[in-house]
Amino acid sequence: MTDDASPPNQPRKIHRFQIGLNVILQVAIVIVLAAMVNYLGFEHYRRWDYSRDKKYALSDKTKHFLAGISGKVRMTVFFAGNNPITADVQNLLTEYQYAARGKIDVEYVDPERSLTRAKELLGKYKVVTDESVLILDYQGRNKTVKASEMAETSQGNPMTGEELQITAFKGEQAITGALIDVVEGKKNLVGYVAGHKEPPLAGASSISVLKTFIENENVQFQELNLFEVPAIPADIKVVMIAGPQYDPSDREMKLLRDFWNKDGRILLLIDPAAKTPKLTAFLNELGVKIDDDRLMAMVKTGIQEVARVRDVVAHFLPDNSVTQRLADVRAPFLGATSSLTLQPAQALAAANIRLWPLAQAEKGYWGETNYYSDDEALLQFDPAKDHGDPLTIAAAVEKGGSADQRVQINSARLVVVANTTFIHDDALTQGQQGLDFVSASINWLLSREQLIGIAPKIPQVLTFTLDEHALHNLRWIILVLMPLIPALLGLIVWWKRRA
Repeated sequence: MTDDASPPNQPRKIHRFQIGLNVILQVAIVIVLAAMVNYLGFEHYRRWDYSRDKKYALSDKTKHFLAGISGKVRMTVFFAGNNPITADVQNLLTEYQYAARGKIDVEYVDPERSLTRAKELLGKYKVVTDESVLILDYQGRNKTVKASEMAETSQGNPMTGEELQITAFKGEQAITGALIDVVEGKKNLVGYVAGHKEPPLAGASSISVLKTFIENENVQFQELNLFEVPAIPADIKVVMIAGPQYDPSDREMKLLRDFWNKDGRILLLIDPAAKTPKLTAFLNELGVKIDDDRLMAMVKTGIQEVARVRDVVAHFLPDNSVTQRLADVRAPFLGATSSLTLQPAQALAAANIRLWPLAQAEKGYWGETNYYSDDEALLQFDPAKDHGDPLTIAAAVEKGGSADQRVQINSARLVVVANTTFIHDDALTQGQQGLDFVSASINWLLSREQLIGIAPKIPQVLTFTLDEHALHNLRWIILVLMPLIPALLGLIVWWKRRA
Protein backbone atom coordinates (compact mmCIF):
# COMPACT_ATOMS: atom_id res chain seq x y z
CA MET A 1 0.00 0.00 0.00
CA THR A 2 1.51 3.21 -1.15
CA ASP A 3 0.94 6.39 0.77
CA ASP A 4 -0.38 9.18 -1.44
CA ALA A 5 1.41 12.18 0.00
CA SER A 6 -0.78 15.27 -0.32
CA PRO A 7 0.98 18.21 -1.91
CA PRO A 8 2.08 20.86 0.54
CA ASN A 9 -0.06 24.03 0.77
CA GLN A 10 1.09 26.54 -1.78
CA PRO A 11 1.80 30.01 -0.32
CA ARG A 12 -0.71 32.60 -1.51
CA LYS A 13 0.68 34.97 -4.02
CA ILE A 14 0.89 38.58 -2.75
CA HIS A 15 -0.42 41.14 -5.22
CA ARG A 16 1.85 43.96 -4.22
CA PHE A 17 0.77 46.20 -7.08
CA GLN A 18 -2.92 45.96 -6.17
CA ILE A 19 -2.21 46.60 -2.48
CA GLY A 20 -0.09 49.60 -3.31
CA LEU A 21 -2.72 50.97 -5.70
CA ASN A 22 -5.42 50.48 -3.03
CA VAL A 23 -3.34 52.34 -0.44
CA ILE A 24 -2.67 55.16 -2.89
CA LEU A 25 -6.41 55.45 -3.68
CA GLN A 26 -7.30 55.49 0.02
CA VAL A 27 -4.74 58.21 0.73
CA ALA A 28 -5.99 60.23 -2.26
CA ILE A 29 -9.60 59.91 -1.10
CA VAL A 30 -8.63 61.05 2.43
CA ILE A 31 -6.76 64.03 0.98
CA VAL A 32 -9.72 64.98 -1.25
CA LEU A 33 -12.16 64.67 1.66
CA ALA A 34 -9.91 66.77 3.89
CA ALA A 35 -9.60 69.40 1.16
CA MET A 36 -13.39 69.46 0.68
CA VAL A 37 -14.01 69.82 4.43
CA ASN A 38 -11.45 72.63 4.68
CA TYR A 39 -12.90 74.41 1.63
CA LEU A 40 -16.46 74.20 2.93
CA GLY A 41 -15.33 75.28 6.37
CA PHE A 42 -13.42 78.26 4.94
CA GLU A 43 -15.94 79.43 2.36
CA HIS A 44 -19.30 78.44 3.85
CA TYR A 45 -18.86 78.66 7.59
CA ARG A 46 -21.39 80.20 9.96
CA ARG A 47 -20.87 82.36 13.02
CA TRP A 48 -23.05 82.64 16.10
CA ASP A 49 -22.89 85.20 18.88
CA TYR A 50 -23.88 83.66 22.20
CA SER A 51 -22.91 86.69 24.30
CA ARG A 52 -25.60 88.25 26.51
CA ASP A 53 -25.49 91.73 25.01
CA LYS A 54 -24.79 90.65 21.38
CA LYS A 55 -22.12 93.35 21.18
CA TYR A 56 -20.77 92.23 17.81
CA ALA A 57 -23.86 90.70 16.19
CA LEU A 58 -24.76 92.82 13.15
CA SER A 59 -28.32 94.03 12.74
CA ASP A 60 -30.68 93.05 9.97
CA LYS A 61 -30.37 96.48 8.33
CA THR A 62 -26.56 96.36 8.22
CA LYS A 63 -26.55 92.91 6.64
CA HIS A 64 -29.03 93.92 3.92
CA PHE A 65 -27.06 97.07 3.17
CA LEU A 66 -23.77 95.16 2.89
CA ALA A 67 -25.42 92.66 0.54
CA GLY A 68 -26.45 95.52 -1.76
CA ILE A 69 -23.00 97.12 -2.09
CA SER A 70 -21.70 96.70 -5.64
CA GLY A 71 -18.12 97.95 -5.22
CA LYS A 72 -15.24 97.42 -2.84
CA VAL A 73 -14.96 99.23 0.48
CA ARG A 74 -11.56 99.81 2.02
CA MET A 75 -11.35 100.38 5.77
CA THR A 76 -8.19 101.71 7.37
CA VAL A 77 -8.07 101.48 11.15
CA PHE A 78 -5.78 103.91 12.99
CA PHE A 79 -6.11 102.70 16.57
CA ALA A 80 -3.37 102.66 19.16
CA GLY A 81 -2.97 99.48 21.16
CA ASN A 82 -3.86 101.21 24.42
CA ASN A 83 -7.24 102.42 23.16
CA PRO A 84 -9.92 100.72 25.33
CA ILE A 85 -12.17 99.88 22.34
CA THR A 86 -9.47 98.58 19.96
CA ALA A 87 -10.41 94.93 20.52
CA ASP A 88 -14.13 95.75 20.16
CA VAL A 89 -13.54 97.50 16.84
CA GLN A 90 -11.44 94.63 15.50
CA ASN A 91 -14.04 92.02 16.46
CA LEU A 92 -16.83 94.12 14.95
CA LEU A 93 -14.98 94.64 11.66
CA THR A 94 -14.48 90.88 11.43
CA GLU A 95 -18.27 90.55 11.42
CA TYR A 96 -18.52 93.23 8.72
CA GLN A 97 -16.02 91.35 6.52
CA TYR A 98 -17.89 88.10 6.99
CA ALA A 99 -21.28 89.65 6.18
CA ALA A 100 -19.91 91.57 3.16
CA ARG A 101 -18.60 88.42 1.45
CA GLY A 102 -15.32 89.87 0.22
CA LYS A 103 -16.55 93.43 -0.42
CA ILE A 104 -14.62 94.91 2.51
CA ASP A 105 -10.84 95.08 2.91
CA VAL A 106 -9.47 96.11 6.30
CA GLU A 107 -5.98 97.39 7.07
CA TYR A 108 -4.87 97.93 10.65
CA VAL A 109 -2.25 100.63 11.20
CA ASP A 110 -0.82 101.31 14.64
CA PRO A 111 0.12 105.01 14.49
CA GLU A 112 2.69 104.50 17.26
CA ARG A 113 4.53 101.61 15.56
CA SER A 114 3.94 102.21 11.82
CA LEU A 115 4.65 105.93 11.79
CA THR A 116 5.60 106.15 8.11
CA ARG A 117 2.51 104.27 6.89
CA ALA A 118 0.29 106.30 9.22
CA LYS A 119 1.64 109.62 7.91
CA GLU A 120 1.20 108.45 4.32
CA LEU A 121 -2.45 107.47 4.76
CA LEU A 122 -3.41 110.38 7.01
CA GLY A 123 -1.92 112.72 4.45
CA LYS A 124 -3.78 111.00 1.63
CA TYR A 125 -7.15 111.36 3.38
CA LYS A 126 -6.28 114.77 4.91
CA VAL A 127 -7.06 113.69 8.45
CA VAL A 128 -5.86 116.04 11.18
CA THR A 129 -6.60 114.63 14.63
CA ASP A 130 -4.82 112.99 17.52
CA GLU A 131 -7.80 110.71 18.15
CA SER A 132 -8.02 107.11 16.96
CA VAL A 133 -10.01 106.97 13.72
CA LEU A 134 -11.47 104.57 11.16
CA ILE A 135 -11.36 105.75 7.53
CA LEU A 136 -13.83 104.37 4.96
CA ASP A 137 -12.95 104.64 1.26
CA TYR A 138 -15.40 103.79 -1.51
CA GLN A 139 -14.90 104.71 -5.18
CA GLY A 140 -12.94 107.85 -4.39
CA ARG A 141 -15.22 109.03 -1.57
CA ASN A 142 -14.07 108.74 2.02
CA LYS A 143 -15.41 109.38 5.49
CA THR A 144 -13.78 109.35 8.91
CA VAL A 145 -15.29 107.79 12.04
CA LYS A 146 -13.71 108.83 15.33
CA ALA A 147 -13.29 106.54 18.30
CA SER A 148 -15.41 108.92 20.39
CA GLU A 149 -18.33 108.32 18.01
CA MET A 150 -18.16 104.56 18.63
CA ALA A 151 -18.44 104.55 22.40
CA GLU A 152 -20.15 106.31 25.26
CA THR A 153 -17.88 106.97 28.21
CA SER A 154 -18.09 108.08 31.79
CA GLN A 155 -15.38 110.36 33.13
CA GLY A 156 -13.13 108.79 35.72
CA ASN A 157 -11.99 110.46 38.92
CA PRO A 158 -8.28 111.41 38.73
CA MET A 159 -8.24 112.09 42.48
CA THR A 160 -9.03 108.45 43.27
CA GLY A 161 -7.12 106.97 40.32
CA GLU A 162 -10.35 105.93 38.57
CA GLU A 163 -9.85 105.72 34.81
CA LEU A 164 -12.29 106.58 32.04
CA GLN A 165 -14.97 103.87 31.69
CA ILE A 166 -16.70 102.62 28.51
CA THR A 167 -20.42 102.58 29.31
CA ALA A 168 -21.76 101.59 25.86
CA PHE A 169 -20.15 100.43 22.61
CA LYS A 170 -22.03 101.78 19.59
CA GLY A 171 -19.58 100.88 16.84
CA GLU A 172 -22.21 99.45 14.47
CA GLN A 173 -24.33 102.60 14.59
CA ALA A 174 -21.32 104.77 13.71
CA ILE A 175 -19.78 102.47 11.07
CA THR A 176 -23.01 101.59 9.27
CA GLY A 177 -24.07 105.24 9.20
CA ALA A 178 -20.71 106.22 7.72
CA LEU A 179 -20.92 103.36 5.19
CA ILE A 180 -24.32 104.55 3.98
CA ASP A 181 -22.96 108.10 3.63
CA VAL A 182 -19.87 107.11 1.68
CA VAL A 183 -21.64 104.60 -0.60
CA GLU A 184 -24.61 106.80 -1.46
CA GLY A 185 -22.72 110.08 -1.58
CA LYS A 186 -25.15 112.99 -1.57
CA LYS A 187 -27.54 113.16 1.36
CA ASN A 188 -31.27 112.60 0.85
CA LEU A 189 -33.28 115.68 1.83
CA VAL A 190 -36.49 115.27 3.83
CA GLY A 191 -38.62 118.42 3.99
CA TYR A 192 -40.04 118.74 7.50
CA VAL A 193 -43.20 120.84 7.27
CA ALA A 194 -43.40 123.59 9.90
CA GLY A 195 -45.83 126.39 10.70
CA HIS A 196 -48.78 124.41 12.14
CA LYS A 197 -47.44 123.80 15.66
CA GLU A 198 -45.56 120.66 14.68
CA PRO A 199 -42.73 119.58 17.04
CA PRO A 200 -39.72 121.81 16.19
CA LEU A 201 -36.58 120.38 14.62
CA ALA A 202 -34.12 122.78 16.23
CA GLY A 203 -33.57 123.73 19.84
CA ALA A 204 -35.17 121.74 22.62
CA SER A 205 -36.95 119.45 20.20
CA SER A 206 -39.20 116.66 21.41
CA ILE A 207 -38.15 114.53 18.41
CA SER A 208 -34.37 114.82 18.79
CA VAL A 209 -33.94 111.03 19.16
CA LEU A 210 -35.79 110.42 15.89
CA LYS A 211 -33.88 113.18 14.07
CA THR A 212 -30.49 111.85 15.15
CA PHE A 213 -31.45 108.26 14.33
CA ILE A 214 -32.76 109.00 10.82
CA GLU A 215 -29.96 111.43 9.92
CA ASN A 216 -27.48 108.66 10.70
CA GLU A 217 -28.77 106.93 7.53
CA ASN A 218 -27.54 109.57 5.05
CA VAL A 219 -30.74 111.60 5.46
CA GLN A 220 -30.89 115.30 6.24
CA PHE A 221 -33.97 117.03 7.63
CA GLN A 222 -34.66 120.48 6.24
CA GLU A 223 -37.37 122.67 7.67
CA LEU A 224 -40.01 123.41 5.03
CA ASN A 225 -42.43 126.30 5.52
CA LEU A 226 -44.98 126.08 2.72
CA PHE A 227 -45.94 129.73 3.29
CA GLU A 228 -42.53 130.87 2.09
CA VAL A 229 -41.90 128.82 -1.08
CA PRO A 230 -43.56 128.98 -4.51
CA ALA A 231 -43.23 125.20 -4.83
CA ILE A 232 -41.69 122.32 -2.95
CA PRO A 233 -37.97 122.36 -3.92
CA ALA A 234 -36.93 119.73 -6.43
CA ASP A 235 -34.09 118.44 -4.24
CA ILE A 236 -36.53 117.46 -1.47
CA LYS A 237 -37.35 113.81 -1.98
CA VAL A 238 -39.75 113.24 0.92
CA VAL A 239 -42.13 115.61 2.70
CA MET A 240 -42.77 114.78 6.35
CA ILE A 241 -45.83 116.20 8.13
CA ALA A 242 -45.71 115.33 11.84
CA GLY A 243 -48.80 116.13 13.89
CA PRO A 244 -50.02 119.52 12.61
CA GLN A 245 -52.40 121.12 15.12
CA TYR A 246 -54.39 122.98 12.48
CA ASP A 247 -55.07 122.62 8.78
CA PRO A 248 -52.79 123.80 5.98
CA SER A 249 -54.14 126.65 3.87
CA ASP A 250 -55.58 126.12 0.39
CA ARG A 251 -52.30 127.28 -1.15
CA GLU A 252 -50.31 124.83 0.98
CA MET A 253 -52.63 122.00 0.02
CA LYS A 254 -52.14 122.89 -3.65
CA LEU A 255 -48.37 122.61 -3.21
CA LEU A 256 -48.79 119.20 -1.58
CA ARG A 257 -51.12 117.97 -4.31
CA ASP A 258 -48.76 119.21 -7.03
CA PHE A 259 -45.88 117.42 -5.28
CA TRP A 260 -47.96 114.22 -5.03
CA ASN A 261 -49.03 114.36 -8.68
CA LYS A 262 -45.36 114.58 -9.71
CA ASP A 263 -44.58 111.23 -8.07
CA GLY A 264 -43.91 112.83 -4.70
CA ARG A 265 -43.33 110.95 -1.46
CA ILE A 266 -45.11 111.94 1.78
CA LEU A 267 -44.91 110.72 5.40
CA LEU A 268 -48.03 111.92 7.23
CA LEU A 269 -48.53 111.51 10.99
CA ILE A 270 -52.00 112.62 12.04
CA ASP A 271 -52.87 113.83 15.54
CA PRO A 272 -56.43 112.51 16.12
CA ALA A 273 -57.17 115.39 18.49
CA ALA A 274 -56.37 118.05 15.86
CA LYS A 275 -58.97 119.27 13.38
CA THR A 276 -57.45 118.93 9.91
CA PRO A 277 -60.37 118.50 7.44
CA LYS A 278 -58.28 119.40 4.37
CA LEU A 279 -55.64 116.77 5.09
CA THR A 280 -58.43 114.32 5.87
CA ALA A 281 -60.09 115.08 2.52
CA PHE A 282 -56.77 114.52 0.73
CA LEU A 283 -56.46 111.09 2.35
CA ASN A 284 -60.08 110.26 1.48
CA GLU A 285 -59.25 110.84 -2.20
CA LEU A 286 -56.54 108.18 -1.86
CA GLY A 287 -58.87 105.65 -0.22
CA VAL A 288 -57.86 106.21 3.43
CA LYS A 289 -60.49 107.30 5.97
CA ILE A 290 -59.50 108.41 9.48
CA ASP A 291 -62.21 107.12 11.79
CA ASP A 292 -63.67 109.40 14.46
CA ASP A 293 -62.71 107.18 17.38
CA ARG A 294 -59.96 106.47 19.91
CA LEU A 295 -58.42 103.09 20.49
CA MET A 296 -58.58 101.72 24.03
CA ALA A 297 -58.56 98.41 25.87
CA MET A 298 -59.24 96.97 29.32
CA VAL A 299 -56.12 95.41 30.86
CA LYS A 300 -55.80 93.40 34.06
CA THR A 301 -53.55 95.08 36.61
CA GLY A 302 -54.15 92.60 39.42
CA ILE A 303 -56.17 89.56 40.40
CA GLN A 304 -59.45 91.45 40.34
CA GLU A 305 -58.32 94.85 39.10
CA VAL A 306 -58.88 96.11 35.56
CA ALA A 307 -57.67 99.41 34.12
CA ARG A 308 -58.51 101.23 30.92
CA VAL A 309 -55.51 101.96 28.68
CA ARG A 310 -55.41 104.34 25.72
CA ASP A 311 -51.83 103.65 24.69
CA VAL A 312 -51.87 101.12 21.88
CA VAL A 313 -49.67 98.07 21.35
CA ALA A 314 -49.69 97.14 17.66
CA HIS A 315 -47.99 94.59 15.44
CA PHE A 316 -46.64 95.12 11.94
CA LEU A 317 -47.97 93.24 8.92
CA PRO A 318 -45.92 91.46 6.23
CA ASP A 319 -47.89 92.52 3.15
CA ASN A 320 -45.76 95.52 2.11
CA SER A 321 -42.05 96.27 1.74
CA VAL A 322 -42.29 98.84 4.54
CA THR A 323 -43.01 96.29 7.24
CA GLN A 324 -42.15 92.99 5.58
CA ARG A 325 -38.94 92.62 7.59
CA LEU A 326 -40.68 93.91 10.74
CA ALA A 327 -43.53 91.42 10.49
CA ASP A 328 -45.06 90.44 13.85
CA VAL A 329 -42.82 92.87 15.76
CA ARG A 330 -44.80 94.54 18.55
CA ALA A 331 -44.50 98.29 19.04
CA PRO A 332 -46.02 100.78 21.49
CA PHE A 333 -47.96 103.73 20.03
CA LEU A 334 -48.33 106.05 23.01
CA GLY A 335 -50.96 108.74 23.12
CA ALA A 336 -54.22 109.20 21.25
CA THR A 337 -54.65 106.81 18.31
CA SER A 338 -57.49 106.48 15.79
CA SER A 339 -58.29 103.62 13.46
CA LEU A 340 -58.09 103.78 9.67
CA THR A 341 -60.59 102.40 7.18
CA LEU A 342 -59.12 101.44 3.81
CA GLN A 343 -61.23 101.26 0.67
CA PRO A 344 -61.25 97.89 -1.14
CA ALA A 345 -58.78 97.45 -3.99
CA GLN A 346 -61.55 97.24 -6.61
CA ALA A 347 -62.73 100.78 -5.83
CA LEU A 348 -59.25 102.21 -6.49
CA ALA A 349 -58.15 100.07 -9.43
CA ALA A 350 -59.26 102.64 -12.03
CA ALA A 351 -57.04 105.32 -10.40
CA ASN A 352 -54.09 102.88 -10.23
CA ILE A 353 -53.91 103.30 -6.44
CA ARG A 354 -52.89 100.46 -4.15
CA LEU A 355 -53.30 100.36 -0.37
CA TRP A 356 -51.64 98.21 2.28
CA PRO A 357 -52.31 98.08 6.03
CA LEU A 358 -48.97 98.36 7.84
CA ALA A 359 -49.83 98.10 11.54
CA GLN A 360 -52.82 96.77 13.44
CA ALA A 361 -53.69 96.97 17.14
CA GLU A 362 -53.41 93.81 19.17
CA LYS A 363 -56.56 91.89 20.01
CA GLY A 364 -58.53 93.37 22.87
CA TYR A 365 -58.58 96.96 21.57
CA TRP A 366 -61.62 98.66 20.12
CA GLY A 367 -62.28 102.02 18.51
CA GLU A 368 -64.41 103.96 20.99
CA THR A 369 -66.65 106.63 19.44
CA ASN A 370 -67.68 108.13 22.81
CA TYR A 371 -64.08 108.86 23.66
CA TYR A 372 -64.84 112.30 25.18
CA SER A 373 -67.25 110.88 27.73
CA ASP A 374 -66.41 110.43 31.43
CA ASP A 375 -69.23 107.91 31.90
CA GLU A 376 -67.72 104.45 32.38
CA ALA A 377 -70.98 102.90 31.16
CA LEU A 378 -70.54 104.58 27.79
CA LEU A 379 -66.83 103.73 27.55
CA GLN A 380 -67.58 100.09 26.81
CA PHE A 381 -67.39 98.31 23.49
CA ASP A 382 -70.66 98.68 21.60
CA PRO A 383 -70.61 96.72 18.32
CA ALA A 384 -73.39 98.93 16.96
CA LYS A 385 -71.34 102.14 17.25
CA ASP A 386 -67.70 101.28 17.95
CA HIS A 387 -65.09 99.75 15.68
CA GLY A 388 -63.87 96.24 16.41
CA ASP A 389 -60.96 94.02 15.44
CA PRO A 390 -58.98 94.28 13.17
CA LEU A 391 -58.02 97.90 13.77
CA THR A 392 -55.54 99.38 11.29
CA ILE A 393 -53.57 102.37 12.57
CA ALA A 394 -50.97 102.78 9.77
CA ALA A 395 -51.17 102.29 6.02
CA ALA A 396 -49.15 102.73 2.83
CA VAL A 397 -50.45 104.21 -0.42
CA GLU A 398 -48.86 103.98 -3.87
CA LYS A 399 -50.15 105.58 -7.05
CA GLY A 400 -48.63 104.33 -10.29
CA GLY A 401 -45.66 102.02 -10.32
CA SER A 402 -45.91 98.26 -10.58
CA ALA A 403 -47.45 95.62 -8.37
CA ASP A 404 -44.32 93.52 -8.96
CA GLN A 405 -41.75 94.71 -6.40
CA ARG A 406 -38.92 93.62 -8.70
CA VAL A 407 -39.96 96.23 -11.27
CA GLN A 408 -38.87 99.78 -10.44
CA ILE A 409 -41.19 102.40 -11.96
CA ASN A 410 -41.68 105.98 -10.79
CA SER A 411 -44.68 106.32 -8.52
CA ALA A 412 -46.17 108.50 -5.81
CA ARG A 413 -45.95 107.01 -2.33
CA LEU A 414 -47.45 107.92 1.03
CA VAL A 415 -47.32 106.46 4.54
CA VAL A 416 -49.99 107.59 7.01
CA VAL A 417 -50.15 106.87 10.75
CA ALA A 418 -53.11 107.87 12.94
CA ASN A 419 -50.81 108.72 15.84
CA THR A 420 -48.09 111.33 16.26
CA THR A 421 -46.81 111.10 19.82
CA PHE A 422 -45.13 107.72 19.27
CA ILE A 423 -42.16 109.55 17.68
CA HIS A 424 -41.58 111.82 20.69
CA ASP A 425 -38.47 111.27 22.76
CA ASP A 426 -40.32 110.15 25.89
CA ALA A 427 -42.09 107.44 23.86
CA LEU A 428 -39.03 106.22 21.98
CA THR A 429 -37.08 105.70 25.20
CA GLN A 430 -39.44 102.78 25.95
CA GLY A 431 -38.47 100.85 22.84
CA GLN A 432 -36.80 101.16 19.46
CA GLN A 433 -39.61 99.63 17.40
CA GLY A 434 -41.06 103.05 16.57
CA LEU A 435 -37.68 104.18 15.23
CA ASP A 436 -37.38 101.09 13.07
CA PHE A 437 -40.88 101.69 11.67
CA VAL A 438 -40.26 105.37 10.81
CA SER A 439 -36.88 104.47 9.34
CA ALA A 440 -38.48 101.74 7.21
CA SER A 441 -41.19 104.17 6.06
CA ILE A 442 -38.69 106.84 5.01
CA ASN A 443 -36.47 104.30 3.25
CA TRP A 444 -39.48 102.94 1.34
CA LEU A 445 -40.45 106.48 0.36
CA LEU A 446 -36.86 107.03 -0.83
CA SER A 447 -36.96 103.74 -2.79
CA ARG A 448 -34.17 102.36 -0.59
CA GLU A 449 -35.81 99.03 0.17
CA GLN A 450 -32.41 97.44 0.85
CA LEU A 451 -32.11 99.61 3.97
CA ILE A 452 -35.41 98.47 5.45
CA GLY A 453 -35.00 96.27 8.50
CA ILE A 454 -34.25 96.25 12.19
CA ALA A 455 -31.55 98.84 12.75
CA PRO A 456 -28.62 98.64 15.18
CA LYS A 457 -29.91 98.84 18.71
CA ILE A 458 -29.36 102.04 20.64
CA PRO A 459 -27.02 101.11 23.50
CA GLN A 460 -28.53 101.50 26.93
CA VAL A 461 -26.70 101.42 30.21
CA LEU A 462 -27.96 98.66 32.49
CA THR A 463 -28.62 100.15 35.92
CA PHE A 464 -30.46 99.06 39.04
CA THR A 465 -31.26 100.72 42.33
CA LEU A 466 -31.69 99.27 45.80
CA ASP A 467 -34.03 100.77 48.35
CA GLU A 468 -33.49 100.51 52.11
CA HIS A 469 -35.43 97.25 52.39
CA ALA A 470 -33.44 95.65 49.54
CA LEU A 471 -30.15 96.78 51.10
CA HIS A 472 -31.23 95.27 54.43
CA ASN A 473 -31.97 91.93 52.74
CA LEU A 474 -28.70 92.04 50.81
CA ARG A 475 -26.79 92.63 54.06
CA TRP A 476 -28.29 89.49 55.63
CA ILE A 477 -27.55 87.45 52.50
CA ILE A 478 -23.89 88.47 52.47
CA LEU A 479 -23.22 88.34 56.21
CA VAL A 480 -25.31 85.31 57.20
CA LEU A 481 -26.67 83.21 54.37
CA MET A 482 -23.54 82.98 52.20
CA PRO A 483 -21.21 81.92 55.08
CA LEU A 484 -23.92 79.59 56.45
CA ILE A 485 -24.16 77.45 53.28
CA PRO A 486 -20.53 76.21 53.25
CA ALA A 487 -20.67 75.81 57.05
CA LEU A 488 -23.69 73.50 56.72
CA LEU A 489 -22.02 71.53 53.93
CA GLY A 490 -18.90 71.11 56.09
CA LEU A 491 -21.03 69.98 59.04
CA ILE A 492 -22.78 67.36 56.87
CA VAL A 493 -19.43 66.00 55.61
CA TRP A 494 -18.04 65.86 59.15
CA TRP A 495 -21.15 64.02 60.41
CA LYS A 496 -20.97 61.42 57.63
CA ARG A 497 -17.28 60.74 58.28
CA ARG A 498 -17.88 60.49 62.02
CA ALA A 499 -20.68 58.00 61.46
